[in-house]
Amino acid sequence: MKNISFFSLLLFCLAALQLHADASQQEDALRAFISSRKKGEISSGTFKARNIGDMVASSLAAKNSSAVSHKAADKIRALPGQPQGVDFDQYGGYVTVDQKNGRALFYYFVEAPSGAAEKPLVLWLNGGPGCSSLGYGAMQELGPFRVSQDNKTLTKNLNAWNTVANVLFLESPAGVGYSYSNTASSDYNLSGDQRTADDAYIFLLNWLERFPEYKDRAFYISGESFAGHYVPELAATILLHNTYNNRTIVNLKGVLVGNPYLDDNINIKGRVDFFWTHGVMSDEVYTNVTKHCNFDSAVETPSLEAACNGALDVFHEGDIDAYNIYAPVCLEGPNGKYYPSANLPGYDPCSEFPTNAYLNDPAVQNAFHARPTKWQGCTSLNWKDAPMSMLPTIKFLIESKLPVWIFSGDFDSVCPLPATKHTVLDLALPVMTPWRPWTAKEEVGGYVQEYAGGFTFLTVRGAGHMVPSFQPERALIVLSSFLNGVAPP
Repeated sequence: MKNISFFSLLLFCLAALQLHADASQQEDALRAFISSRKKGEISSGTFKARNIGDMVASSLAAKNSSAVSHKAADKIRALPGQPQGVDFDQYGGYVTVDQKNGRALFYYFVEAPSGAAEKPLVLWLNGGPGCSSLGYGAMQELGPFRVSQDNKTLTKNLNAWNTVANVLFLESPAGVGYSYSNTASSDYNLSGDQRTADDAYIFLLNWLERFPEYKDRAFYISGESFAGHYVPELAATILLHNTYNNRTIVNLKGVLVGNPYLDDNINIKGRVDFFWTHGVMSDEVYTNVTKHCNFDSAVETPSLEAACNGALDVFHEGDIDAYNIYAPVCLEGPNGKYYPSANLPGYDPCSEFPTNAYLNDPAVQNAFHARPTKWQGCTSLNWKDAPMSMLPTIKFLIESKLPVWIFSGDFDSVCPLPATKHTVLDLALPVMTPWRPWTAKEEVGGYVQEYAGGFTFLTVRGAGHMVPSFQPERALIVLSSFLNGVAPP
């Protein structure tokens, strides 16, 4: 459904958030996506996985230096400023997914410090659309390192996900981060959900040729935010090709998505509910908004649209971080330096600045085996297609007996818990294990409910949009439980 007031509200809610450093680029990417949707520039049909056998065959058969680059050539000796005692292998490089246009995706891969040969492979995808899994996922959330405030040295992340799995970070689609296309803007203008899924699948097959020891390994896909599109769509593409070829090409065992952007209308309805129930929106504004804004209607008259916009015009959430409304924000001092407005142990709202400086250091790019690039956290892409709702794809995965886990940090207002709960209810799945608390370090880490068909829904207490940044220990418990196929204790 296309609802004009829905888009007006989301654009309005995002407009006040540009001052917060760590989230600003991601918010800009989502705002650009919503703006394109409003203008009718994005196709909204249901996602259908495509048989891209010809593209796969031509990609695997290619003999240029990018395609046959050996695993050893991608091994990273050491990243500049990395701490002493790094006891795991790490790799970085490119995989070409389109020979004609020279489209190549950059990856960063970290193996587990111990037992890597027995541990599963997890692919992590950030959303946007158009945001970097290297800059956000790897360097600010769940990767092995965090960039220090000096822009040059790295510190260990004690709750890195490669402690329990081998983790692959993919900068996708082309044009994001270090990933590129030789035809640049003309190629980037064709970006969308469909091609992102196709390219990610081709990347994966080529990457497995480079790392053949992982071909039969248990494989999982994880991500957050707009990866609520990327992850289910790539999973559906994998299942289609496994079925079409009558064999397991990729040994997909499950998907895990955090604070996902799943359904346009439900997401904004959930945002209004979240602001109201958390004391950000007054009773009077909430009553007026819900009276004049119909989030379920496909069409609104100009008079109703004007009434809805009028009800929204009086709402302002203030200078808070929409990705965690209780977290400190990043402020710029008189000397031009950035600092947190308050202290939240383990979390730095200004982390985007040192990360950006580090990933633009020529020595760092050389160590990653990336070509010289003006790296940025998010890239503006002209998105061409995206379903209004991911429910049909998620239902397909569940019907295919693939374990699907969704988790939500409960302090996030951008892809908020109420919206995700509404979407879960719309799946209409029988409950197998009722809603209950789960435990982390002798306190409630969140809540969990299990459903028929292998679907599990969890919350992470005290976390925002980027759960591994706000609650790293609890995020690692969620991942470990997911890989073991058992809900947290």
